[in-house]
Amino acid sequence: EVEQPDAILLDVMMPEIDGFSTLKQLRANQATQQIPVIFLTAKVCSEDRHQFLQLGINGVITKPFDPMSLATEVETILGWVP
Repeated sequence: EVEQPDAILLDVMMPEIDGFSTLKQLRANQATQQIPVIFLTAKVCSEDRHQFLQLGINGVITKPFDPMSLATEVETILGWVP
């Protein structure tokens, strides 16, 4: 049995393949389609954020972000905070 991540933080702009294409591949694979995905991006306005959420991601974190609060932000987006 292969372990899966609890969530995926996915940068929108990557060198080989962008976040949108990666998300499409994740959603097309039955083994990974239910894993929560959060986009990381430097370019985001409210319209972009809405379009991103329409893709079925769980949230967006804007770069630069505070690495000390990243875990808390992820927990909040995914509803893992009690």
